[in-house]
Amino acid sequence: MRPPISDLPKAHLHLHFTGSMRHATLLELAERDGVRLPSALVEEWPPQLTAADEKGWFRFQRLYDTARSVLRTEDDVRRLVREAAEDDAADGSVWTEIQVDPSGYAARFGGITDFTELVLDAVRDASDLTGIGMSVVIAANRTRHPLDARILARLAAQYAGRGVHGFGLSNDERRGDTAAFGPAFAIAERAGLDLVPHGGELRGPAHVRECLTHLHPDRLGHGIRSAEDPRLLEELAQREVALEVCPTSNVSLGVYQTLDEIPVRDLMDAGLQVALGADDPLLFGTRLAGQYAVLRAAQDFSDTELAELARMSLRSSHAPAELREVALERIDAWLAGSESPPPRDKMAP
Repeated sequence: MRPPISDLPKAHLHLHFTGSMRHATLLELAERDGVRLPSALVEEWPPQLTAADEKGWFRFQRLYDTARSVLRTEDDVRRLVREAAEDDAADGSVWTEIQVDPSGYAARFGGITDFTELVLDAVRDASDLTGIGMSVVIAANRTRHPLDARILARLAAQYAGRGVHGFGLSNDERRGDTAAFGPAFAIAERAGLDLVPHGGELRGPAHVRECLTHLHPDRLGHGIRSAEDPRLLEELAQREVALEVCPTSNVSLGVYQTLDEIPVRDLMDAGLQVALGADDPLLFGTRLAGQYAVLRAAQDFSDTELAELARMSLRSSHAPAELREVALERIDAWLAGSESPPPRDKMAP
């Protein structure tokens, strides 16, 4: 038997805030406050999604916004973060980076600063409770004005080194002018934050190049379609830009039709660092360990390959050096266990 993926130490670098919510928690909070959920979030869960056109993305975003609406109290926020940490710990994560746009919650929680402080406090408590390391990425929304992104970049800079380590840019890649967000990323870069915008999932290699030119990323959220351009792969490898690949998200949103089409091996063969992430488990139905499991099942990834993916997730993370080193040793032990000889009575004479 192959060793459980949940025993493989790994880092989780692509996890959205509301999207990390447990489905059972969504149902419970909605019932508490009389929030009527669409059937796609109840009996038809996980929903059938696509982002092939604006209508498909609008439906995805509407479901996300509906889920966000059930977060109404500080205890709700703390519960979401605690349960996300518990789920990641159960999946083998030793380090989790959770991404949030405070402006989406500000009206209900006293503004972007108060909400950020609430999330950071919740992250500290969840980390202490579960024993995994955690940090926060503050992300701007590319469907909003670039000046809003500058405000969030300054907010992220204010908390740099105090629980916030990164600045991102999310939502539909086909919206907004990527170059217009450059000044916001310059603010974050000057503050020493990791730059982790989304790119290269709904749009192809040309958009990845826009991100490289204007946003100077350390990592790219998704980036999977970089595989369509060998020269771009060479450039990403040369620049040491890691990719946060989310297999179940790619298929759910229609970027690829099947799991066996996702070119993870192509990225690895090109020398890129690849970190698997769950993106929005609430909407895609699969958490962190599931991303490794689908590659094991659909593409016959060996334990050696899975271990290397776990190593790359740690190398690409903001985890402290000591935590990373211990986890890398545990990965070696996991792999050694997977390669142990069969019991003596089953060995050939």
